Amino acid sequence: MSPPQGVAPGEQGRGIHAEADVHTTSDAALLWRLWGFMRPYRLVFFLTAAMLPLISGLMLLQPWLIKVGIDDYIENGDAAGLSSVGAIFIGALLAEFVLLYVQYYLTMWLAQRSLADLREALFAHLGKLPQSYFDRNPVGRTVTRLTTDVDVLNEAFASGGMTIFMDLMTLSGIVAVMMWIDWRLALVTLAAVPLLLVAIDFFRRRARVTYRLIRERVARINSVLQESISGMSTIQLFAHEEESFRSFDKENSLHRDAYNRSNIYEASLFSVVEVVSSVSGALVIWYGSGQILAGVVAFGTLVAFLEYLQKFFIPIRDFSAKYAVLQSAMAAGERVFALLDEEVTIAAPRDAQRASAGDRGRGSLSFQNVNFAYRGDDLILHDISLEVHPGEMVAVVGASGSGKTTLTKLIGRSFDVGSGTVKVSGIDVRDWDLQALRREVGIVLQDAFLFRGTIGDNVSLGREDTDEAQVRAAIRAANLEAFVGSRPRGLDEKIRERGNNLSVGQRQLLAFARALAYDPQILILDEATSSVDTQTEARIQEALDRLLANRTSIVIAHRLSTIERADRIVVLHHGRIREVGTHQELLGRGEIYARLHALQYARARPVEGSAA
Repeated sequence: MSPPQGVAPGEQGRGIHAEADVHTTSDAALLWRLWGFMRPYRLVFFLTAAMLPLISGLMLLQPWLIKVGIDDYIENGDAAGLSSVGAIFIGALLAEFVLLYVQYYLTMWLAQRSLADLREALFAHLGKLPQSYFDRNPVGRTVTRLTTDVDVLNEAFASGGMTIFMDLMTLSGIVAVMMWIDWRLALVTLAAVPLLLVAIDFFRRRARVTYRLIRERVARINSVLQESISGMSTIQLFAHEEESFRSFDKENSLHRDAYNRSNIYEASLFSVVEVVSSVSGALVIWYGSGQILAGVVAFGTLVAFLEYLQKFFIPIRDFSAKYAVLQSAMAAGERVFALLDEEVTIAAPRDAQRASAGDRGRGSLSFQNVNFAYRGDDLILHDISLEVHPGEMVAVVGASGSGKTTLTKLIGRSFDVGSGTVKVSGIDVRDWDLQALRREVGIVLQDAFLFRGTIGDNVSLGREDTDEAQVRAAIRAANLEAFVGSRPRGLDEKIRERGNNLSVGQRQLLAFARALAYDPQILILDEATSSVDTQTEARIQEALDRLLANRTSIVIAHRLSTIERADRIVVLHHGRIREVGTHQELLGRGEIYARLHALQYARARPVEGSAA
């Protein structure tokens, strides 16, 4: 049985919020890609790295000074020499403190700037991705990549991820110093370490899989949250709270279980480290004490070995915690860079073109033998050919699913045609500079999206080429001047998220004003009046009559009364153009348009005997 439409084969049975599969990547490859964002700050990186061997050397010096103090000065009663060694010991501690402080500060400085650049690169890349990416990926999943996953990378820096290199240097130095002092005692001290290395390798393999699962389930929780919060009014109106809670509880439980599994691995590794540390300490005391009694090893040497042993296992204990964060960071890095690797399938060619003010045919539209399918061979549009002349108003009508909105999406290259060509102002849309193409075409959708900010900001969208005079002209043309004038702050009146402090009609009129301020050559109205009342629709129609006289327009409408004065009406049926003509011509033919018109007006007439 094939998976449902719109569900990838690998996601069947995993739910609509299932995370897409992410290919595993080696740690070295991930670190190299992360280095690309650290490279602009490489001087700080190398300065930080240069401090690591100094800090490691100061740590190694301290037990040696204790050995010298005991064996050379305490046993000989040399107070002056002991004071000198003590002063050097205190100086080493202070120097280590200063260097650790500076090293940590510079590390976090480097992390904040490089990860901020990474977030900017992710956001910029999102702006280039085709509409198909957003159709198949829940918003919560994408937000997780830019926020939570990048934060996990930051945690790797904060937990001392870079100091792992210092830890390795310190461990190597401790082994070398102990072997130099007394190789037999060193071998006894490190006898249990191979067991620790086997345990670390075992948990490393298990933990990476678990942390990938955690990152996936974080994304799924965020997807459910985003959908539930955005649709809370619908959830409440349909008493869907319990079902919504069960959906969240399921994802939350899966996330908890994944974390519990990681806790098992972390606790096991920490326990193994503690056991090996204790066994090694016992071995040192047992063997070293015997050597002292035999007169082979000095007491200061045993104390130094115990100090070195403590310093040996401190980074290993820290490593068990750091390693958990690093594994989580590597899993998060895979997902972050997977987003950066999403292919930009719709982009401008290097020799991109753009129309100029004097071009003949500026504002024209041409569809030539266009076929299009969202998936595979399931065509939505079949052999569409249509010419729209500059300044012409063409209406597109048809039943739901006939391909009306899909047709308009090809004009601004939200999607590319499967075959055939779409031309804007005489240039194939695939040859246009993408920004210039979308500057040529404005659109007003049925569901007007407003941003948090002011009324003026939502009309101009912050473009530098749109001044306040143009914004006011657009608002006046959209018949919004009275509404804006009634607001205490006028154009500076705040709009809340998604414009929920405005009525549906006010939001639609603001979207209309936005398109007018954009001043495109071609204006697309996609069901732009279907959600407004009759009075608001009349105000929009009045503005359209004034402003569309010299502008090419494509109007999609279910209300046929709004497009009766169109220059031409195109009737789509099952993705094919079935009729083209004026309102009167199509009514006279008595075919699809006439039936749609008759059906719509039959529904609009009051039932016989009902109140007028």
